[in-house]
Amino acid sequence: MRVLILGGGGFLGKRLASELLVKGGLDQGELTQLTLMDFAFPEDMPQDSRLECITADFSDEAAIRNILQYNPDVIFHLAAIVSGEAEKNLDLGMKVNFHGSLQLLELCRQLTIHPRIVFASSCAVFGGDVSSVIEDETSARPRSSYGTQKAMVELLMNDYSRRGFVDARSLRLPTIAVRPGKPNAATSSFVSSIIREPLHGKKATYPVPPETEVWILSPKCVIQNFIHAANIDEKVLGPDRIINLPGLTVSIQEMIESMEQITSAEVTSLLSCEPDAFLQSIVLTWPPHFETVRANQLGFVRDASAAEIIKLFMEEEGIVNK
Repeated sequence: MRVLILGGGGFLGKRLASELLVKGGLDQGELTQLTLMDFAFPEDMPQDSRLECITADFSDEAAIRNILQYNPDVIFHLAAIVSGEAEKNLDLGMKVNFHGSLQLLELCRQLTIHPRIVFASSCAVFGGDVSSVIEDETSARPRSSYGTQKAMVELLMNDYSRRGFVDARSLRLPTIAVRPGKPNAATSSFVSSIIREPLHGKKATYPVPPETEVWILSPKCVIQNFIHAANIDEKVLGPDRIINLPGLTVSIQEMIESMEQITSAEVTSLLSCEPDAFLQSIVLTWPPHFETVRANQLGFVRDASAAEIIKLFMEEEGIVNK
């Protein structure tokens, strides 16, 4: 079985690759080739004879056409310009997030390879009344260019699947926390920073009121859900390939309090609120309350609590609670 991860050099792509190389987990057969594509790769990528890392631009038609000649059985489409950058640079966001994804689908159609595609969409496709509960049938009404681009690609994934060109499924990801490494340009980056930085003895800020609620999911559960999505038969999904993933609704204050209970007030004293109008204009439009009935029935997973997410991050980072 041949697998392609677009955006394979990013945090989630690298983690997914490691999981597939070590544990497998895909029902389509034994992994024989794993190709990762990204514009850059970290130095500590996994070493495996089945793995090939290709440095290329996702929006480059020739590069993607060449990669698809491998005829992948499964494609994990994680390539994207993140939310904050897509909002500040409309042209770049459209080039990569929308036109790049359309180009991918068109190339699959032209090459008649019919891969199973797991597309990493986002709950940013919703926006507006944050007091409302998002259900499976709630219409996407994004309040950002990033959310709009993701919503458009979801519809394309549905239509190209309906026509039999691909077998896609779009997963609307909650905010991923806690991400290791450095902050990125995503508008939700602070959700990880308020945990990650203090645990490493560094100061951090958050741009929204502490009572602000967010919809989150740990990296561990995201990877489990990516693999699970790739294993679901298209007959089970039917014509609607869009799935709101389960998550956890928690306020910024609750996350801080959970961390203090696990560690100490000395750790949380490194945090402060610094309002940011640009970030608030996007983050405060994201509904934090979801009823993910369909995802639950399909077997997707979520975390039990903010404390569980924090402890998992500490364990993975080797942080000892003094």
